Amino acid sequence: MISIENGQVQGYRIDLGHAPLLILKAGSGYLMCGYLNINAANTLGDIAGRVTGVQSFNDMLKAPVIEITKNAIKKGLQNGITGREFLNILLEGNADD
Repeated sequence: MISIENGQVQGYRIDLGHAPLLILKAGSGYLMCGYLNINAANTLGDIAGRVTGVQSFNDMLKAPVIEITKNAIKKGLQNGITGREFLNILLEGNADD
């Protein structure tokens, strides 16, 4: 668990080859690293954002969100905010189903 301003997020890390697969889950959505595919998240109807070039959860919190799903857009989330801002919005309930 990782504490941020609006609550706690669950971190998932899998060490693969040259970089880890990272996910931070908050409320009804999540933030994913570059290993994962935004198109798959769209197909599943997820509320998700994607950051790249990250090696740790701290990196994810600082990185700009470069892609978001259609359902994230519908909830008012946007590209360009930091991972921390994205997750805090999810925890606020602004992105709840």
